Amino acid sequence: MVKTIRPIKADANEKDWLSLFKTPLSHRQSFLHSEDEHVFTQAAFRILGTYPDEDEYQEVLYDLAHNEELKVVRLSGTLDKSIQPDLFQAIQRVLMINTEENGLSVNRLVAFMEGESLIPKAGNTSLSVHYRNNWKILLEQFKAAHPGGFLHPDFRRIFTDLVKWGHNHLAAWNAEITEQPPKILWYGPASKSESYFLYYLILAGADVLIFHPEGEDVLGSFDEDESLTTIIRLSSTGRLLPFPEQKPVRKGTVAFRASREIEQMLHTEDSLLYKPWQFRSYIPKSITLKTTYDELFILVKEKALIRPNFEASSQTVQIPALFTKVAGVSKNRKEYWAKIQQITDHELAWTIRSFPFTKAVPGNNHFHYQAALGENGQLDPEKMMTSNWWAYKELPTGLQQGLASAISRYCAYPKLKAPQHETDYQTQLYLFNQALYLPPDILRLVQKFDYAQDIPKIVLYNTEKNGPFSRSDAALLLLMNELGMDIIVFNPAGQNDLEHYIHESSYDIHWLEEVSFEEEFKESSLIKKMFKKWF
Repeated sequence: MVKTIRPIKADANEKDWLSLFKTPLSHRQSFLHSEDEHVFTQAAFRILGTYPDEDEYQEVLYDLAHNEELKVVRLSGTLDKSIQPDLFQAIQRVLMINTEENGLSVNRLVAFMEGESLIPKAGNTSLSVHYRNNWKILLEQFKAAHPGGFLHPDFRRIFTDLVKWGHNHLAAWNAEITEQPPKILWYGPASKSESYFLYYLILAGADVLIFHPEGEDVLGSFDEDESLTTIIRLSSTGRLLPFPEQKPVRKGTVAFRASREIEQMLHTEDSLLYKPWQFRSYIPKSITLKTTYDELFILVKEKALIRPNFEASSQTVQIPALFTKVAGVSKNRKEYWAKIQQITDHELAWTIRSFPFTKAVPGNNHFHYQAALGENGQLDPEKMMTSNWWAYKELPTGLQQGLASAISRYCAYPKLKAPQHETDYQTQLYLFNQALYLPPDILRLVQKFDYAQDIPKIVLYNTEKNGPFSRSDAALLLLMNELGMDIIVFNPAGQNDLEHYIHESSYDIHWLEEVSFEEEFKESSLIKKMFKKWF
């Protein structure tokens, strides 16, 4: 007699998900083992975020993976990708029939799978029927989610992976699955095939804990209404660290944990009560504001968090930055210089009055560039940071990640004009070269940049007498704009500088009433600087 196997979704809150996972099947609520059916409460949770104490979170992961009584299978990073030749050939035969038939129905596809023994045989008929029925549910889900159904380009790869992993893993669990389904731990991101396999294991009745400290939901598209699994949102988000191979040796005190919990309550991403360097581990991305001339001098004084469009979420902080050229001079020279000095006297301002202020980086770093590319064809920040040519290893790790991400973006989407006959790739390679060696003044400015607070300002005062603005200067400005710094160029003669090298859509330009060819730079008086510092 075929017995129905019916896992029931747990109705659990944050406090008891772990205890339910550890509770034997027969001791759980709703457990029923009769002649007709096998019913049990399933512990399937998507645990998004982390604890305020990172070590406590790592300890939970380590203890789960090394609990000898629970026999938890850490599946992330350990999926058996091997496949026997006869199984591979059987998969190809079914896929060929699917193509020839212009896409099989779900029932016919499952029938061909059974004929080729692609669905693992279980120790009892009830379990075999259960596996087959769950394959039907999974295939229906794929068909509904993909235009073209089983003719979709992703189907061949996902189908092959699922059959392969089903044979490699389910067969090992079959003997005990009706008494105690396997306990699966997944940590971190998942590919499309891996997400489908996790979905299948949950359908089959396995206890599954899916952890992601950054809050990424790898099953979000499979179970939006939480009909199969329960989402547990922990109180914080944090870095995706490697899975702990050793138990953390540090333990937070009661006071430490309480302090972290209070910080998490007060200093949330949308609270505007940010502690110093709260976003140091976040990836900065700029959004360049379009402003009027008068707005420029209002916004330039404001902290990032006060400016329009500031946003922090999902380990990314969006910084509203200014990139503006002021051409010409005001009739009221006193007012003109007061506005310039308002910016140049800022504690985080770097004033440039001689050009070029950078040196073109010689050489061809084609091989470095190619070696650092990711699967998407763009520079991979992690590959860059671990390369022997990476010159910024002394910077804090979070800052390195932010800088590497900015370099990746500014190379992928160049705002630098290309000279005649220069290809897009050559432009990208030029930008990459220039980013390899940043001036010491810039590195100091980058390290002082607390993303939610005062924004560093690069102020250029360019006349016809203080040297030519160069392409390497433009490349550096574009990278700093990508990081979220303010860039303001004053050109009293109204002559071209940025226009030679940077696409005009990347910055504002404001024309004043007059042009002047004899306007020497005027510094604030010492008394004025001291007054501003004190008051």
